[in-house]
Amino acid sequence: MQNVMIVGAGKGGTAILNLLNETEVLNVQVVIDRNLDAPGIIVAHREGIQTGTHWKPFLNENIDIIIEVTGDEHVFQELRNTKNKKTVLIPGSVAFLLAKLLEEKEELIVKHQNASYQQELIFNATNDGMLVIDAKGYVILFNSTAEEMTGVPRDQAIGKYVVEVIPQSRLPLILATRKVETNQEMILGNGRKIITTRIPIIEENGTLIGAFAVFKDITEVVNLAEEITNLKEIQTMLQAIIHSSDDAISVVDENGRGILINPAYTRLTGLTQEQVIGHPATADISEGDSMHMKVLQTRRAVRGVPMRVGANKREVIVNVAPIIVDGKLKGSVGVIHDMSEIMTLNRELSRARQIIRTLEAKYTFEDIIGSSEEMKLAIEQAKLGAKTPATVLLRGESGTGKELFAHAIHNASDRKYNKFIRVNCAAISESLLESELFGYEEGAFSGAKRGGKRGFFEEAHNGSIFLDEIGELSANTQAKLLRVLQENEIIRVGGTKPIPINVRIIAATHVNLEKGIAKGSFREDLYYRLNRMPIHIPPLRNRKEEIPVLCEMLIQKINRDYGRNVEGVTQTALLKLMNYDWPGNVRELENILGRAMIFMNYYETLINVHHLPELRPKNPGNEPSLDNKYESIQQDRTLTSMVEEYEAEIISQTLHRLNGNKTATAKTLGLSVRNLYYKLEKYKLENNGMQ
Repeated sequence: MQNVMIVGAGKGGTAILNLLNETEVLNVQVVIDRNLDAPGIIVAHREGIQTGTHWKPFLNENIDIIIEVTGDEHVFQELRNTKNKKTVLIPGSVAFLLAKLLEEKEELIVKHQNASYQQELIFNATNDGMLVIDAKGYVILFNSTAEEMTGVPRDQAIGKYVVEVIPQSRLPLILATRKVETNQEMILGNGRKIITTRIPIIEENGTLIGAFAVFKDITEVVNLAEEITNLKEIQTMLQAIIHSSDDAISVVDENGRGILINPAYTRLTGLTQEQVIGHPATADISEGDSMHMKVLQTRRAVRGVPMRVGANKREVIVNVAPIIVDGKLKGSVGVIHDMSEIMTLNRELSRARQIIRTLEAKYTFEDIIGSSEEMKLAIEQAKLGAKTPATVLLRGESGTGKELFAHAIHNASDRKYNKFIRVNCAAISESLLESELFGYEEGAFSGAKRGGKRGFFEEAHNGSIFLDEIGELSANTQAKLLRVLQENEIIRVGGTKPIPINVRIIAATHVNLEKGIAKGSFREDLYYRLNRMPIHIPPLRNRKEEIPVLCEMLIQKINRDYGRNVEGVTQTALLKLMNYDWPGNVRELENILGRAMIFMNYYETLINVHHLPELRPKNPGNEPSLDNKYESIQQDRTLTSMVEEYEAEIISQTLHRLNGNKTATAKTLGLSVRNLYYKLEKYKLENNGMQ
């Protein structure tokens, strides 16, 4: 005997209870209704059956069948989601139908083709779709709800085989298996989602007389559930974004009343949600007008408005934008930046810049590769210069490693534990270079910091300062630098008091300083001060025998930087590299190797010829050499004019080859961009179509 729980003790539940009490197959174990005065509860008490106001405490493994007759969709769904798999859940409409079918089973057997008027009322009054077939699978009952759900008219369904009416129907399988299928999801041909229960109709003697299905339309329920889920996900995501922001955020509705703030807003203003939500937008303002109200009036965003907010009158910058949905103003959102935090960040940035400038030198003489006689001589001279306080002038083409030598000289000197300041004189504008080198006093110029600022020379006190591109200094700065070299003291911009310093100067240049002296662009007395210990670093074309070792060292460095595992260069590729004159020197070699490694496949371990770009020799066979080109030299021309003519032609050809790219031309020729522009103007090359 199977145990039954009836949920709902109204009129329908009472009728089912009375019917089941007359059977010996089913045992009603408990009756549930939130109203203890319900008719079914009274009958259950009389029959000695358990009762209760909620079904959950009674739902256990002993319950085999649940009959839900409350008519409440929520109760039905909750029962369906809570019950175990073996418990059968029968909707109230099914239970009611079963009762009527059992009461009139004799009449249904005789007149299974024609439903009575009362049965029609029952079938059509329910909100559930109902379909009944006979033992051969032909439709004998089809209510109006089923007609509406399937889109099949009743007169076209009655008398037809059930699969012709609903192709997805499993009722023929129910006839074959005689097994109940409860709460099965299915999609009809018109796209509607339903949940259906299929039950065979069997007489007491075991004769199968048909089957029926009861189904509910859950399309809207599923769609609504999906929409609610999506909305909840979006809401959760937006809340997480807003609450994770370090900027204070406040949102008001179209009437200017607060609807949302984040924790950063509370930290900044000191106002809680209770003090803001539902209150006017002016609640947080100490000084100034409400930008929320202005935006709501104008429907235009405002940015960078200074204000004071909160009890502590914090200085802030406010950005407010309107919220417009489908053309309708729904409110505004404001982002508040704390100026005190910005000032802190500025101080940290200044400190970081200072730390970067005062980093210790990174390289030593062991990092310098040199096996040629010229390179060995340069290294020996540098080691000798490191042991003295004399000013060192590093000379060589761009990319030969002058800064590497400067690092090594500092690390080999007795100043290695003090600061090493690097200054690229060509990278800082003339208007700023003087104040950066020598510092300035308070009020020296517009925008000067309160208290003034220390310059690079003061920061490098007792250490070393590396002045790269020394040939680019202006005449005024050259004069001040000469005073530093002569008197070992500086005077800040806007100041009058000399400040003594103890700094070792390492200068570097790739330009011809002697030529600059002749032209009057470089001071002769400064040249003699700087040129006390000149060190010439040879170009790579004069020490090509070092290219294999340089390649090995550079590949290891690039492997670390790019996370690659390249082992080396093939012999063929190495020959190609050694056949090139390298106008960009070691810097160009590193660029070529890095570019090749970037475009290599990860399984390739050696750089081959096809990985390298086109490298044209200085004097290819199809072009005349310098000697052949100038075999006939005019006897009445000076050397300077002939050299300048050749220089102008080289610049013009390089510009043409690089499609007028002046930055690339300057790099290829080993010139600064400023120096290239000077030569373009001097040789009147600007109007040659190379813009």
